[in-house]
Amino acid sequence: MRIKGILALVLGWAVPGLGHAVQKKYGRAALFFVSIFAMTGLGLAMGGRVYPFQTDNPLTILAFFADIGNGLFYVLSRLLHWGGGDLARATFEFGTAYVAGAGLLNFLVAIDAYDIGAGKKS
Repeated sequence: MRIKGILALVLGWAVPGLGHAVQKKYGRAALFFVSIFAMTGLGLAMGGRVYPFQTDNPLTILAFFADIGNGLFYVLSRLLHWGGGDLARATFEFGTAYVAGAGLLNFLVAIDAYDIGAGKKS
């Protein structure tokens, strides 16, 4: 049971909702995927920044850990050079907050998938 929970956690982190989908919780999976994808997409469209790992400022380290919660969306944004941040846009801060919020929400969703897989929750 624990292996199933860990697999659900990793899959749920990599792709939002996938941890629920492999456990046949398709409604939750679709809701989580659409919500987190929309938050990330809106954040990037608003000119939000996706932070790489930097040690010069403690707040950028925290922003990195929030952003990495987006899983493969984070990897794609770094590879395709999305999320550079546009300070000239009035929506820059909101976009950055959307991306970070989506990452933090995905951490919670992945933990929920783990709880279901481990038998702690249905």
